[in-house]
Amino acid sequence: MIDRRPALIAQCAGVADVIAAGNFAREQGMPVAVKGAGHNIAGNAIVDDGLVIDLSPMKSVRIDPEAKTALVEPGVILAEFDHEAQAFGLATPVGYNSTTGISGLTLGGGFGWLSRRYGLTADNLRGADVVTADGRLVHASEEKNADLFWGLRGGGGNFGVVTSFEFNLHEVGPEVLSGLLVHPFSDTAEVMEAYRAFVAEAPDEVTAWMVIRHAPPLPFIPEEWHGEKVLVIAVYYDGAMTDGEVALQPLREIGTPIADAIGPHPYAGWQQGFDGLLTPGARNYWKSHNFVEFTDGMIDIFVEYGESLPTPESEIAIAQLGGAINDVPVDATAYPHRNAKFLMNLHTRWTDPDRDDECIAWTRELHEAMTPHATGGVYVNFISEEVGEERAAYRENYDRLVELKQKYDPNNLFHLNQNVAPAA
Repeated sequence: MIDRRPALIAQCAGVADVIAAGNFAREQGMPVAVKGAGHNIAGNAIVDDGLVIDLSPMKSVRIDPEAKTALVEPGVILAEFDHEAQAFGLATPVGYNSTTGISGLTLGGGFGWLSRRYGLTADNLRGADVVTADGRLVHASEEKNADLFWGLRGGGGNFGVVTSFEFNLHEVGPEVLSGLLVHPFSDTAEVMEAYRAFVAEAPDEVTAWMVIRHAPPLPFIPEEWHGEKVLVIAVYYDGAMTDGEVALQPLREIGTPIADAIGPHPYAGWQQGFDGLLTPGARNYWKSHNFVEFTDGMIDIFVEYGESLPTPESEIAIAQLGGAINDVPVDATAYPHRNAKFLMNLHTRWTDPDRDDECIAWTRELHEAMTPHATGGVYVNFISEEVGEERAAYRENYDRLVELKQKYDPNNLFHLNQNVAPAA
């Protein structure tokens, strides 16, 4: 669905290339898109008749195992980051698909299996090097350019091109307790009610997602269930295996699952376990909501719309947030959704262009049905092509972001994002 043709693509090997590309675009009056890994549902990494600053060649990852820190260039994807960090039994909270780029993930906030214990990806950022709209290279941290550092942690790509990230790392793996519980879709209401009770008492070491979809042909799912609608619980425990077995046992006792595939897994492998569900060449449309509570009304809506999933590849995903994410004050970083305990993301996927209107309409209808239960906020990295959702993405931090934009990019050179327009 994203079909854009840039005039130029600058494949940058280092900071000097990024500065040169930005200066050229500014001087020529060309629109600029910035591409990390290109894992972007809104298509902001590509621009018609403009310049793409392609950071994908910038792939360095340097781990300091004693300091437990990592220096990461912007073209790195999560699988590459995990590969290097796991050599030392270390990791930082990153996303759920290993093909995601570290740049967009971090700048939007970023959350994953480790976030309830260690916070957002952005919460683990120590500092960043940034090429600004006027071609300067600046460093941003709590000690230097602290206003820019605040904006980089959740404010998207509004303020410049990050050429290096420094992260805190934590001891993780190499094996972790994780896996899937697969339930018949007919049991969805009962299982969701029990899930709600489980997560209300779960420690921060536990993260449990739910997904309504058609069962893929995985070897641990009985063949007669392949292609049938199911409710999947994906769960991760960050800690000792023996403690995890105890903590997850109540979840495993819910209902009568078709399959129980919880057990020890390599952390890096678990991080890559959901990549195969991203259908190559598919058309995609996403809509998202945040929630403070998981209500009976939400369960009713999930059951109703789960009955009518438009394609076998489409998903209704419900993520568990909370924990360390909620411990950070709302104004401490640009990411504002600190009260959210759950997030819904509708992943609608299809291949036939003739079904565009049908699939988009189903997604929007379900999203609208959930609106009365939601906070009114939306995770910036889950926004599709629609414009006008910036205030929902940045919420009470929006006005401060406008002031920051005016300081670092007053002419809005970097506007192909969930854009915060400068005050002027």
